[in-house]
Amino acid sequence: MGVTHAAPTTTQGKAMIKPNIMILATGGTIAGSIDSNIKTTGYTAGVVGIDVLINAVPEIKNLANIKGEQIANIDSADMSDEIWLTLTQKINTLLSSKEVDGIVITHGTDTMEETAFFLHLTIKSDKPVVLTGAMRPSTAMSADGPKNLYNAVALASSPLAKGKGVMVAMNDKIQSARFVSKTHALNVETFKSLNAGDMGYILDGIIYFNYIPNYPHTQKSIFDANNLKSLPKVDILYSYANDGSDIAAQALFNGNTKGIVVAGTGAGSIHKNQKDTLKQLMKKGLIVVQSSRVGTGIVLASEADSKLGFIGAKDLNPQKARVLLMLALTKSNNPTEIAKIFQQY
Repeated sequence: MGVTHAAPTTTQGKAMIKPNIMILATGGTIAGSIDSNIKTTGYTAGVVGIDVLINAVPEIKNLANIKGEQIANIDSADMSDEIWLTLTQKINTLLSSKEVDGIVITHGTDTMEETAFFLHLTIKSDKPVVLTGAMRPSTAMSADGPKNLYNAVALASSPLAKGKGVMVAMNDKIQSARFVSKTHALNVETFKSLNAGDMGYILDGIIYFNYIPNYPHTQKSIFDANNLKSLPKVDILYSYANDGSDIAAQALFNGNTKGIVVAGTGAGSIHKNQKDTLKQLMKKGLIVVQSSRVGTGIVLASEADSKLGFIGAKDLNPQKARVLLMLALTKSNNPTEIAKIFQQY
């Protein structure tokens, strides 16, 4: 679709009704701190509270009526299923109220794409949900968190953001949770949608959209986490050259493991030793999804592998394929049915 845009909530000095935006904080670099305004590494993530974050960007109150709540305050490397379930259930409750028009989630960047995709598939509302964070701690002279937070609130406040699923607002860009990935360890230009391009961008609080994601999400998703207390256990197996051992696959499989995503080489290839082991484990009920460590492109299981039960992740990277497999396992243990889910989502 063509570019569409919407201005902030005030025009030509005439105030408009401001939306009600709830900010849910989970920690991360945006809430990080170190005793130096030069350093952008070596900081402690998740130490600054939600009230401090909100007060550091008073301009967001020109965009919306703001409330905040601290859900967690962690390094996102420590993100857990429990926090995911708390978030989605909390958000579904908030968005069912007429008093809340949109949600912003502050989050560490390491696992932001996984949280975003999980919420993209489990939130049951068309109201905007936007994740944001920072690559530099709040104490750095070049901290990117304040502008990212402003942009996230602007996006969540925009009428155009409704019905577009969960989004990530970082570095003036809008990314769909379905496609976005972190691509650089340190640079602020880290979040990209390599298989799809930017969903849109934000300029001085004005929202511009380039496209709408065409995979099912939010209200059209079959997944419902509102009553879940846990998620099925799914692990990731990394494939590499000269992988002559089958120990890894055996070690990952135990009584609690329901699925394994393979970060395969190239278009999802699996070393023959690991593949032989996985075939045996699949006979015991293990679900195996083939993804790729490459980062772009599509992984499809061959006709022969499909008959054995291997499932292609399409363009989902291993960490996102894991999220979808976890949710798929809440609907079915049948590899044929799960393969259909991967084709659809």
